[in-house]
Amino acid sequence: MKSFALSALVALCALGNAHANVITQWTFNSTTPDGNTGTGSVLASVGTGSLSLLGGVTSPSFNSGAGSSDLAASDNSGWQTTTYAAQGAGNKTRGIEVKASSVGFENVVFNYDLRHSNTSSRYELAQYSLDGVNFIDYAVFDGGQGDTWFNARTIDLSSVSGADNNANLTFRVLATFAPGTTGYLASDATKSYASSGTWRFDTVTVSGATLTVTPTVPEPSSTVAAFAGLAAIGFMARRRRAG
Repeated sequence: MKSFALSALVALCALGNAHANVITQWTFNSTTPDGNTGTGSVLASVGTGSLSLLGGVTSPSFNSGAGSSDLAASDNSGWQTTTYAAQGAGNKTRGIEVKASSVGFENVVFNYDLRHSNTSSRYELAQYSLDGVNFIDYAVFDGGQGDTWFNARTIDLSSVSGADNNANLTFRVLATFAPGTTGYLASDATKSYASSGTWRFDTVTVSGATLTVTPTVPEPSSTVAAFAGLAAIGFMARRRRAG
């Protein structure tokens, strides 16, 4: 009996953590579909949060999101960004910043799709911050093919407890020098890097499991005592009825 009860309790706790939810997401499609991928919106399509450009990067337009993981059958837009740093300058300073509260959630994961133009920086640095001020390098991703979407880039913070239930959770995606060098490489190896190269973002998503509170499981001795007490009460009640 005790073994079954404890097993059921563990199973219920596991079930509560098994389902990831989209906390905040940007698809960059027009709020009201207009059939034009050159228009779009930087407002979150699910949840709330904020997007910003860093270090002088600009976003003069939207462009087609075809090839990304966005499931929109039409009007699929991507967020076009440009004006990156000059060759040999501004390492890890230009890109985008994403703020999305994870209050009420745990096992947080950040995903995004990114299309590298031929002359854009081949390498992108993904960072996260637990306080919105101090950033931790997570990974350098290689976009070694121009005019190509790289989908579901992932920052998995499921093992970082500080990311759970955090109102200040922040992510950055930044252009970075080629590893071990002092300069950028172009995504297309036959081209030269240019600050006018573009990164196009789509399906920027923060997800997590609903935060659960693990119930306190009674010590075995306490459980046995409780059952013994109930049995004694039942025995006394039967004796009174019999008398």
